[in-house]
Amino acid sequence: MKQIVALLPMKGHSERVPNKNMKAFCGKPLYHAVLNALLGSKYIEKVVIDTDSEVISNDALKYFGDSVEIIDRPKEIRGGDVSMNLIIDHDISILTQYDHFIQTHSTNPLLRSETIDGAIEYYFSNLEKFDSLFSVTKVQTRFYDRDAKPVNHDPKELIRTQDLEPLYEENSNFYIFSRNSFLGAGARRIGSNPYIYEVNKLEAVDIDEPEDFVMAELLCKHYFGVMR
Repeated sequence: MKQIVALLPMKGHSERVPNKNMKAFCGKPLYHAVLNALLGSKYIEKVVIDTDSEVISNDALKYFGDSVEIIDRPKEIRGGDVSMNLIIDHDISILTQYDHFIQTHSTNPLLRSETIDGAIEYYFSNLEKFDSLFSVTKVQTRFYDRDAKPVNHDPKELIRTQDLEPLYEENSNFYIFSRNSFLGAGARRIGSNPYIYEVNKLEAVDIDEPEDFVMAELLCKHYFGVMR
């Protein structure tokens, strides 16, 4: 198995859930959950935290020490409107000794090491077929556009939802790619020929809104157990 580095970008400011990354989740700062999952992987060589926050960097070094590397995000790529691809481009330009990367978000606290390992194994076993991999959630339900027009079904034929052709939602749990695929796709984490890797919808919960935080913490405590 080749070496792979985890990229965990985090900003200090968040609008919808204030101070989200440092907000207590099951007794610890939120980002600790996914960081522990990454460190629990059998294949990840290093976890690199790119942040604009001194609070986050100090906390990471205090609790995880040499297990993480901190990249201080330059001012020109700070802010909520900056594309994640620009941040990745900056980071891999520094990490020149590595060729393969997995990028995750701190907002997926229920992601498990076993799922990460399964995705990494699939990625490396299928490099001849696919140049990258990203996580998705399978959805089988009836969709309509904003004008109430059906998207993926015919209302005249009310077939069971489980018989609908599934759609796959990009859930932002993780993206796996090589330096070559990233640059070859025009500095994009999803390459020219990606594989979609399905993740259980409960494990894939993403925290965007305050109610997402409440739901994820309830799942952590009562469905998964306090995992970390």
